[in-house]
Amino acid sequence: MANDIENIVFSRFVKQPIPFEFISIETLRDRCEESAYDLSKPHRIEFHALILITKGESTHTIDFKEQKIFPGIVLPLTKDQVHAFSKERATDGFVISFEESFITQNISEKNLFHFLQMYNTPSVYIGEENLQVIQPFLTLLKSLHKEENLNMKSEMIHSAFMTLLFKIKQLSVYQHKTFESKRFKDFLSFKLLITQHYEESHNAKTYAEKLNVSYKYLNDICKEISGKTAKAFLDSWLLLEIKRTISEQKYTSQEIAFKMGFNEPSNFIRFFKKYTQTTPKQFLKQLTEI
Repeated sequence: MANDIENIVFSRFVKQPIPFEFISIETLRDRCEESAYDLSKPHRIEFHALILITKGESTHTIDFKEQKIFPGIVLPLTKDQVHAFSKERATDGFVISFEESFITQNISEKNLFHFLQMYNTPSVYIGEENLQVIQPFLTLLKSLHKEENLNMKSEMIHSAFMTLLFKIKQLSVYQHKTFESKRFKDFLSFKLLITQHYEESHNAKTYAEKLNVSYKYLNDICKEISGKTAKAFLDSWLLLEIKRTISEQKYTSQEIAFKMGFNEPSNFIRFFKKYTQTTPKQFLKQLTEI
């Protein structure tokens, strides 16, 4: 990881009118090799993706954590995550990439709820035996993606992809806990507010006020959905975003401190060391030695 982390936008490799792509992992690797791009180098994506493994076993790194991958595992990757494929071509499957707006525009509230619930899950395991069950959905998406007639193409891909997500969710071996729609929505609103206002406040009570809910209610829904208090969830998000920003190697510690809303660099270093037992410089050194 000696080089800077690149922020990959959707159009970096995809040139097509609809912000959606269905491609095999093998084809993606071939494409990146032709462009002299190393997929095993951690990169920050500016779009959403779904990785479905059908063959082989390996690992995939997501936000500095190594995830084992094998047939039947599905990884929902979200915008701003830092991830990397393994160096070896040990697995195959499919990568579905898309701009978030492609899914969230013109979608019913109920379907949006299911989409957001899945994309707030680190991984989904449907079981290798169920790969044949979802094969018709994959075949349909592949066919629609290749369709040259653009008339209604976007709408058909949208419907087919949402159906695939529903099927994956239905087949999940470890059934996702179902949360009350309003409480889950309020939790997501809290998460969104953090991304918009973290430079202004690190106080969870401020976000409760912005949401026009009591601090107790915010704490309750955070504990229910994330297993953390509102303050702990806020701090964990800040810590992850700090790690992502450090890994980009574009800013000094002082610049990151102010960028992340700390009044003093010393407070920033103290916060980081509290949760990692290392300084930002030591953390970067560990990354560059990988």
